[in-house]
Amino acid sequence: MPDYRRNRIPEGSFFFTVNLRNRNSDALTRHIDILRRSIREVRERAWFHIDAWVVLPDHMHCVWTLPEGDDDFPERWRRIKASFSQARPLEGTPTAAMTERGDRGIWQRGYWEHTIRDDRDYATHVDYTHFNPVKHGYVVAPGDWPYSSFRRAVARGMYDPAWRGPSDGGLHPPYDHT
Repeated sequence: MPDYRRNRIPEGSFFFTVNLRNRNSDALTRHIDILRRSIREVRERAWFHIDAWVVLPDHMHCVWTLPEGDDDFPERWRRIKASFSQARPLEGTPTAAMTERGDRGIWQRGYWEHTIRDDRDYATHVDYTHFNPVKHGYVVAPGDWPYSSFRRAVARGMYDPAWRGPSDGGLHPPYDHT
């Protein structure tokens, strides 16, 4: 097994992709209130800034910025996933190995993260996050998807409400996420 090490940078901004084990499931949107509560509870104990977030039926993308001196996004994800899993009824039968490590079989193991390098990289990943429901064919425009921070970003002046994707020019330049 590879010895994978996370790029932990205090006060860093990171893009994440987190998937359910069953990619045909709609558990994230079906149980959106449980997911929101799980995130809220974790942020109360270990705050982080949500720069962008979209929840699709079987996966989610988000961009976070951690507070000063803090680099511990893995623990936040562990808590979010555990809280969501424990608040839902068990689906299917976990294997002995899953039971031993406390895995209820809901999430893919781990998640994918990318360290944001600069403002352009930040804008690219925020755009990707907000455009994802369109990419997957759930809606025609990002503002039509109910489980997204896109409308909040519009209210903050980051996007024109009619923005439909990267070909429309994306975020209003200059965009500084700090």
